[in-house]
Amino acid sequence: MKLATVNTAAGIRLVSVDVSNEGTRYVDLCAVDSSLPNCLRAVLGLEDGLDRCRAAAKQGAADGKYVEATEVLAPVKHPGKIICIGLNYRDHALETNSPIPSEPVCFGKFGNAIIGTEATIQIPEVCQNVDFEAELVVVIGRRASRVSKEDAFSYVAGYMNGHDVSARDWQKGRPGGQWLLGKSPDTFAPIGPWLVTADEVGDPHALDVVMRLNGEVMQQGNTKEFIFGVDEVIAHLAQLITLEPGDLIFTGTPAGVG
Repeated sequence: MKLATVNTAAGIRLVSVDVSNEGTRYVDLCAVDSSLPNCLRAVLGLEDGLDRCRAAAKQGAADGKYVEATEVLAPVKHPGKIICIGLNYRDHALETNSPIPSEPVCFGKFGNAIIGTEATIQIPEVCQNVDFEAELVVVIGRRASRVSKEDAFSYVAGYMNGHDVSARDWQKGRPGGQWLLGKSPDTFAPIGPWLVTADEVGDPHALDVVMRLNGEVMQQGNTKEFIFGVDEVIAHLAQLITLEPGDLIFTGTPAGVG
């Protein structure tokens, strides 16, 4: 199942996504089940939220409850936490002359950075060296605290594309290295265009990650090259941080950054 947040003539709607040879169509889930929250993060907070979305998506498609989207927004508009993993591809660590990490390298971004994939990245005047980082984003589906690696996948709701836009002159060129400021300017975390549920993705460690800039391929990797898998990362984080439904984990970028 694919879930998205879209703008329509009637306002913002939580929708399921039907992609076929006929194009992309969106089912208004709340038009089918009025008791569903019109917010993906809130849906993930319900024990049966995704099951109810599946039922509504199936019924809505049968009943033709489609809506016209004027803009595809970030699937999770206001995540509680955005946690990023650095140097999670060996080739990226080598290209940055960094040692291969022995445990996940973690940092964060603020929620103001979140935008949809159709929105424009706004580069502040004070940022002179802005770089791209294509990533797989994990969306947490239920509260996780001190969970094992063996159980970690059961806490995943799904996956999205993500772009960890980075101001290198702030991240690395300022006194002390201003990682938070270099990673968190407004609009510096495009995600989407939709969440693909974990059951539909299958193995998250067999996915191509490609970054194109004006049509030119700049990065091309595969999540099989992760140093730390999704399950390892979740278990590592949950030792210290309680992960909540709708939290996002950017899992790192392959080689090819500018």
